[in-house]
Amino acid sequence: MHEKSPVLKGEIRERLGSRYAKRLRDQGRLPVVVYGHGQEPAAISVDAKETIRFIEDGERVFQIDINGKIETVLLRDVQFNYLGDDIVHCDLSRVDLDEVTHAHVHVVLKGDAVGLKTAGTLLMHPVTELTVECKLKDLPSEIVVNVSNLAAGGIIHAGEIEMPSGVKLISDKEAIVAQIAHAGGDAESAESTEVSSDAQPEVIREKKTEDEDK
Repeated sequence: MHEKSPVLKGEIRERLGSRYAKRLRDQGRLPVVVYGHGQEPAAISVDAKETIRFIEDGERVFQIDINGKIETVLLRDVQFNYLGDDIVHCDLSRVDLDEVTHAHVHVVLKGDAVGLKTAGTLLMHPVTELTVECKLKDLPSEIVVNVSNLAAGGIIHAGEIEMPSGVKLISDKEAIVAQIAHAGGDAESAESTEVSSDAQPEVIREKKTEDEDK
């Protein structure tokens, strides 16, 4: 699945520190650290616009090209600016595509639920990420859930979702992924479920105030 992972062209960072990291970002570059597999960490930069687009599209596995040496890497951490709206730094770890890992995968709801034809109903999506276990080469960029047949009052639990080949669900099987709730009634309980959900992306940290070069 990841034989055609996006390729990022990395450039070695000659200087470290927050001032130099800011200069890189002003030049359209994104500071990155590549580590793992018993090798020394490499401080590099990649094209910011391209990399952020891949991340927002759900990509987690990349091929990183540093001076002609290409390695497979997994996105481990993303840091944001103090407003929480711009990515300012990433950590990538060297991996083997046959390694087994735990990762959080975004859930996408597709289809027009029949239950929404009932007046006063809402489609709730309390859990938006599922934790899975699989080889890196089988790691999906998203898990698609068809809600077309979901009736009013109906619920889809995580355990009911058919996982892609080679992928094992680790999240709570009773976690609610989709629900057709009645406004002012079941919607309130669904919102409570949403607040209590622990499904947060593994590699995303919110509202970091500093980058790695502090």
